[in-house]
Amino acid sequence: MLLVLYIFSTLLTIVGAVWILQGINILPGSFMTGQIQWAVYGAITSAVGIGLFIIAKRRRASGARKTDRSPE
Repeated sequence: MLLVLYIFSTLLTIVGAVWILQGINILPGSFMTGQIQWAVYGAITSAVGIGLFIIAKRRRASGARKTDRSPE
């Protein structure tokens, strides 16, 4: 499940970055080019992707701590 979350968060971040670049007219070639609203959508999408990546990393760290404990 964590692998799926890592992949999804990475894809969201990349798609968001592309939308930002198209929205601020750096990456031409679509209807989104030069439309500032797509830069805003891209920033939101990238932020969600980064947030999901952080959540996945924390879950992995907390899962590792639980399995590292030895019975006393």
